[in-house]
Amino acid sequence: MSLDFTKYLLSRPAPGAAGKTGTWRTYRPVVNNEKCIKCGLCWLYCPEDTIDWLEDKSVKIDYDYCKGCGICAEVCPVKVIDMVKETVV
Repeated sequence: MSLDFTKYLLSRPAPGAAGKTGTWRTYRPVVNNEKCIKCGLCWLYCPEDTIDWLEDKSVKIDYDYCKGCGICAEVCPVKVIDMVKETVV
């Protein structure tokens, strides 16, 4: 039986005093999962822990809390994360 200790080692994003923090982002990371090599570096380096590394090793970004810093795109060894300009809703 293996235990998933990562949920205990990392804090998870939560609403701050002003609410969810992803609302002021100007660029959002978009992952091309078809070309992703599933290395997990984006998950490892995300300073806000907004990237979930799923059981199949694919990644999912929590845009409610992602601030759009672009670190995930910079550390991706195969450059499959594009920083896309947010549009006005």
